[in-house]
Amino acid sequence: MSGPSEGAIVRTYRPADRAALYAVCLATGANGQDASRLFRDPQLLGHRYVGPYLDLEPRLSFTLEDAHGPCGYVLGTADTERFYRTLVDEWLPPLRERLAEPGPYPARWSENDRLLAELHSPTLTTPADLGSYPAHLHIDVLPRAQGRGHGRRMVQTLLTALVELGCVGVHLGVNPRNDRAIGFYRALGFVEVPSASPDADTLLMAKALP
Repeated sequence: MSGPSEGAIVRTYRPADRAALYAVCLATGANGQDASRLFRDPQLLGHRYVGPYLDLEPRLSFTLEDAHGPCGYVLGTADTERFYRTLVDEWLPPLRERLAEPGPYPARWSENDRLLAELHSPTLTTPADLGSYPAHLHIDVLPRAQGRGHGRRMVQTLLTALVELGCVGVHLGVNPRNDRAIGFYRALGFVEVPSASPDADTLLMAKALP
């Protein structure tokens, strides 16, 4: 029996997708599970992991859409160094004006507080050899669209766009405890690479292009 995502398509992001893609981010924000209960502000995860790409790299932002609407995304940049510089210098400052910093005691912070702190002082993890893997990507898919090959198609769509831009390599970060995601990226040819700033909560994986 075919499901609602059987005929899903991968297409270029449209501004009308924004709210739906923020919702996908929240619905998959706890290692692929729904993170709604963790955040007082349901927009925070999207502000950190979706909004900057939609605004700064719309040509490298792709939506997965099925019969019920957007159900996933793959987002990226061809130049991580430039992207992070623009994120910190231009995209985040107006947002920070609207978001209060968390209290002074990190041990008491909720997930919502930790993400607020991240938006005020982002952790930007890159490979030690960023020159070989200057691009990066981020992908999320709702459960209803998982296990159907859509994730592979989405990543390939972005990789093709990166190759067309002359990009020589791409990297991504994954939770080292997320075995399913790690296996997915390995199957696509990604390998583990050293980080410029090792973080116990982030495993970096990379792939040479084309």
